Amino acid sequence: MAFHPRAVATLVVAATLNADAFAPSSLPMARQQLTRVDIATGIPSADVLVGGSNDGNKEPERKGALIDLDGIKFSGLKGKALSLTHEDFPDSGTVRKVIPADCFEPETAKSLGYLSVSVIGTVLCTAFGINALSVLDPAQFWTLPFWLAYSAVTGTVAMGLWVLAHECGHGAFSKNRKLQDTVGYILHSLFLVPYYSWQRSHAVHHRYTNHMELGETHVPENMNNEDSTALYDSIELRKSIMDQFGEETGIKVWGGLQAFLHLIIGWPAYLLIGATGGPDRGRTNHYFPNPLTEPKQPKKELFPGNWKEKVYQSDIGVAFVAAAALAWAVCDGPAEMMALYGGPLIVVNAWLVLYTWLQHTDVDVPHFSDNDHNFVKGAFHTIDRPYDKLDPWGVIDFLHHKIGSTHVAHHYDSTIPHYKAQAATDAITENFPEIYLYDPTPIPEALWRVCKGCAAVEKRGEYYIWNNKDVKDELL
Repeated sequence: MAFHPRAVATLVVAATLNADAFAPSSLPMARQQLTRVDIATGIPSADVLVGGSNDGNKEPERKGALIDLDGIKFSGLKGKALSLTHEDFPDSGTVRKVIPADCFEPETAKSLGYLSVSVIGTVLCTAFGINALSVLDPAQFWTLPFWLAYSAVTGTVAMGLWVLAHECGHGAFSKNRKLQDTVGYILHSLFLVPYYSWQRSHAVHHRYTNHMELGETHVPENMNNEDSTALYDSIELRKSIMDQFGEETGIKVWGGLQAFLHLIIGWPAYLLIGATGGPDRGRTNHYFPNPLTEPKQPKKELFPGNWKEKVYQSDIGVAFVAAAALAWAVCDGPAEMMALYGGPLIVVNAWLVLYTWLQHTDVDVPHFSDNDHNFVKGAFHTIDRPYDKLDPWGVIDFLHHKIGSTHVAHHYDSTIPHYKAQAATDAITENFPEIYLYDPTPIPEALWRVCKGCAAVEKRGEYYIWNNKDVKDELL
């Protein structure tokens, strides 16, 4: 996937069909014709998938989607997202009825308790770093490995603060609006993110999840559109790199490039120029409310009406923290400021992009145009993943308040606090197993697959599908 001024193609869905159902050796024509993908009701035999008969020649209760599978790779979802049709998704009220009513009620004391865990953890890490300054001067190059490790640990712990700041923006932290906004404003400002700006843009992201024109963040490059502002054609550049370095090395070079551009460059690029945002809003900036370029849909601009004033209100907090960091660098040296603040901040940003990217992107998770999109359909194209298995003890998932393992429920209703999201997730999986997406692929493997295989999409029927015709299955 490519890094463009408007969009950095970013989706992460994995599908790997069982029993070689789509292997070219066993079904040479399967990827050259419309195939009925019927995964949601259980993986059928290959003959059913390619239009043959099932047991007793009975029609299945539900017919999966018909789709051209040429160039589509598969992951742990086993093509499930591609098997879903528009009619498979219930209305919002039906989903809400199955979730326990208590899940929609934030508890201030409990939220503050989790906040204290993240604050104490971050403060302890920072205190350790301050004490290390006298022994390991960050201005000395030989101390770099230590400070990189320190940044990785402290940034990972501090990511919990970001998750709670994010809940404040959603109204999931407390019913006390003043307390909630105060906590959210302070935490966002510490991360150099304008609170109200991101509150608005993130709400838009939830409303238009996996929407090709109006989605907000991780909207893929569209192969069907001529985009004169694109820095390069992702598919062509990936092919060029593979031709130059060889297929195996080339795909690794491409994947490494995309990992760097997304995880390190992606977040500031999004805040400053709206990188990976939907094209119909034009380029956007979270610190300046007016579009940087003329939007195709002026009525859908990112910061309309009163939001413009709120953007400037948010800038005050960011400016204060940025000025403090600059003063710190001037007084004590940029090395110390970067060691204790800048490095951990980069790690927090990388975690943020990782979560958002993998929650909505994979090689077999589609996007939709306005005619084929609705809120529930977008929300249920979110992917829960096994972050609880990222380390042997589930510490990272705990520190990050299970943001990645219960995200489908969060995308259906973002007012559900994280400590009640598991109950909501259980209700959704029990009542809607056919549309709930969970990919068991280990996180590092899923990330690497997305880096290599999510370059650009093309339209097939009602779907926008990731095109990987030029990449062998075994390379992804």
